[in-house]
Amino acid sequence: MSSTLVRVSRESHSILKKLTGRTGESMQAILDKAIEVYRRQLFLEETHAAYALLKEDTAVWASVQAERELWDATLSDGLDPSEQWAESGYPIKSTEESR
Repeated sequence: MSSTLVRVSRESHSILKKLTGRTGESMQAILDKAIEVYRRQLFLEETHAAYALLKEDTAVWASVQAERELWDATLSDGLDPSEQWAESGYPIKSTEESR
């Protein structure tokens, strides 16, 4: 993987050194993880702000809610409501099917 030089404060560098000692991971790996966490957090905050704007306009929000209700009807289309699924992603066979 290619890399580039990034300046960090002495305090941040000290924290990174302590984290490498605790985890055994490289500073680059720790920074990569921290940046990904921050990217995801920012995405969720922006999404939250966008939904807050939608909620301010009651007509628009009512439209969003009405569309969600339409889509809710499709959640179980064609599925057997008694069917159970394992964490592996495969259906669990009933005792009757395995006979």
